[in-house]
Amino acid sequence: MSDHRLPPGPPGLFGLRNLWRFSTDQLNLLTDMRREHGDVVSIKVLGKPWVLISHPDDIEKVFVKHAKIMARDQYVKILERTLGQGLLTSDGELWKRQRKLMATAFTPKRIRGYASAMVRVTERSLSRWHDEQEANLHQEMSRLTMEVVADVLFGSGVSEADVATVRDAMEVINEYYANSPEAVLMLPEWVPTPRHLRVRRAVKDIDALLYRIIAARRAAEPRDDLLGTLLAAQDEGGVGMSDQQLRDETVTLFLAGHETTALALAHTLYFLSKYPNVGRRVHAEVAEVIGDRLPTANDVKALEYTERVLQESMRLLPPAWTTGREATEEVEIGGYRIPEGAQILISQWVVHRDPRWFPNPEAFDPDRWREDSERPRYAYFPFGGGPRVCIGNHFAMMEATLLLAMIVQRYRVDLVPGQRLSLAPSVTLRQKGPGLKVRLVAREAAGARAELSAPAPAPLSHRDRTVIAP
Repeated sequence: MSDHRLPPGPPGLFGLRNLWRFSTDQLNLLTDMRREHGDVVSIKVLGKPWVLISHPDDIEKVFVKHAKIMARDQYVKILERTLGQGLLTSDGELWKRQRKLMATAFTPKRIRGYASAMVRVTERSLSRWHDEQEANLHQEMSRLTMEVVADVLFGSGVSEADVATVRDAMEVINEYYANSPEAVLMLPEWVPTPRHLRVRRAVKDIDALLYRIIAARRAAEPRDDLLGTLLAAQDEGGVGMSDQQLRDETVTLFLAGHETTALALAHTLYFLSKYPNVGRRVHAEVAEVIGDRLPTANDVKALEYTERVLQESMRLLPPAWTTGREATEEVEIGGYRIPEGAQILISQWVVHRDPRWFPNPEAFDPDRWREDSERPRYAYFPFGGGPRVCIGNHFAMMEATLLLAMIVQRYRVDLVPGQRLSLAPSVTLRQKGPGLKVRLVAREAAGARAELSAPAPAPLSHRDRTVIAP
């Protein structure tokens, strides 16, 4: 291993400047690192080596070939403060056991069974919209996906007040991870900053609710919802999950199952407003496949163009914009020596915009997904990869497709003039500020007024601050 050299990278023995850039300008920093130094780049942060890996073949080595020596990165300690030891944060034997138990809730048959709840909740949620209403796009999508995941998880055993409790608590938690000094600097939990105090209250609120629901469900007749499946799951020894494990996995599902899907939908509706010709094609497909009825799981496969639009949206604005690992042994990747303890960064934001795999990469072009291409397996990985690939990836794609189809079936979502999407990457690729303002135009009203044709705007660039800015 000693024959291999260390990866190149920007200067900085202790990495204070790198830490500052990473905490204030991550997207441009990682993009510049790959462009200036190549596919394997080393950067010092507070004296410790971080390595950015950007070639799909090398990413596959991290995710698959060397998976056994790749632990969660050091930031997991911050996530554990709120998520506990769920699938997103656990490692080793605990992770293997939990993955097997959780898999019982995400079989193809069970995923298809969740479709009716998704559609029912979405229909109820969209009934609150009306023609010419102005709304906050990100808040509406967050509310919608929170209601969906709560219904799928708990069935009828959760009230609107319970959903509001979870939503408010998760918003505090998300804000904490959105590059707060406490999270970036890994400030100890016991330091009584106002933000730490808010997070403690949020975790206390969500814990009280979840433990109450878990206790009630253990004492009641079994139900055939997601929580019921997790309660019934047992390992080879006939042992199920403890209340603590159920709590940790439930909080993880709320974060992963509502935040990422909400962002995917908000980003996609943003693109449909910026590219009205694409929006019209999605609406035409939905009208042809579904018409005026409610969609079902059987319709998802037929909504081919709708799925391509979601894929392209998640390529340009991936809700999970970077993935981390820690090398527990020294390893060779891409011809370079990666030292033990190195923090490995793999960025969907960087790889998804690489012109080697995506010609004209910053253009929003759903038709690039029309046919199988020759691009490598890990040129596109919105849900991660390898053994730790997101267990709910098929659930998320079905949910996003059904919800987007129902929204487009009933409304055109137009950006209010003067709106600009700026980004604040944290655990997810969130919007900076409260979110975009949009105008909801009912399809019947739009037909009466006759929609105006509009040319597609210029290709999207993350450096074009008038369109999207990190």
